[in-house]
Amino acid sequence: MCFSIMPGNIIMGFFRRYKKFAQSKSLSSWFSCLHIRYDPTRFRKKPALKETCDGRTLKNQEDVWHHNAWDNVVWDEKQVEAAEAKLKLNSSSFMDEEVALKYEKEASQFWDTFYSTHENKFFKDRHWLFTELPELCSEHIESSSATDATKASAPCQLAGFRILEVGCGTGSTVFPLLEANTLKKSFVFCCDFAPKAVELVKSNPEYDPARCHGFVCDISEDNVKFPFPENSLDVILVIFVLSAISPEKFSSTIVQLSRQLKPGGRIFFRDYGRYDMAELRFKPGKCISEHFFVRGDGTRVYFFSQDELRKLFEGAGLVEEQNVIDRRLLVNRGKQLTMYRVWIQCKYRKPT
Repeated sequence: MCFSIMPGNIIMGFFRRYKKFAQSKSLSSWFSCLHIRYDPTRFRKKPALKETCDGRTLKNQEDVWHHNAWDNVVWDEKQVEAAEAKLKLNSSSFMDEEVALKYEKEASQFWDTFYSTHENKFFKDRHWLFTELPELCSEHIESSSATDATKASAPCQLAGFRILEVGCGTGSTVFPLLEANTLKKSFVFCCDFAPKAVELVKSNPEYDPARCHGFVCDISEDNVKFPFPENSLDVILVIFVLSAISPEKFSSTIVQLSRQLKPGGRIFFRDYGRYDMAELRFKPGKCISEHFFVRGDGTRVYFFSQDELRKLFEGAGLVEEQNVIDRRLLVNRGKQLTMYRVWIQCKYRKPT
């Protein structure tokens, strides 16, 4: 009799656990159902930017079709000249000022439409962040002191580690952070100037007001009222967001963000670099100003150089820890196409 009952109980238990996983859409919840510790760093993608590791390097051009992607690709002079020729063509004339002003005034509306259309299906979760910024992992986070705890009047004040993500989108960074920091010693602030994006973050089953606070905010505006005091953040994440802002506002935006860092706190930056495939693909008439373009959906994008980023961050009083170019070669082996991506990754620290 026992043998006839046990298989049914096991199957029903499995389906109950699967149903809970399907509702939560969280790997950590699924593994907790099975009483297994989930390691969010085990299967994550790695940008292969470590100086001690070459990643997957293309050493023989004949091997280009053997993989879908190659790391740390070196450009020769001919490739640089070809990129400059394409850029000269699509930037030969700038957009009319009145049209450009429309994209500036309605920037949040264009992004709001973008998120209304794509919701959370466009950007993949950024688990690779824990490789590039190990300070984000829970084992590196210290808990708040007992004195701080007695003074705390909100969950964020109990946190020993405070993170702000600007331009959070639908949570491709926020939710991996919440999954990784299972010890609940950190608190994540996240903002976006598209109300639809923040709405999608808050409607996610993994959104926990005790550990996260999402709010609508345009960080390019002057004197933004943040839901935390100045000099209180450990890390600020600026990932593919500064490029959506008008270049005239870069300096004031970085200065404003640097004021929110506590001494020793860091800004982690990753965005598009010069001659990225996306920049070279723009058609004439889409250029607002040098290296600043409008996409077909009305959203804007800027392509950075290392030197200008160094001037921006150091001009805000921050100390450089990292400023590297990540050149990737993506390969479509079916169509025999090669695509060159260029990103810049930086890490700057506020002096103690």
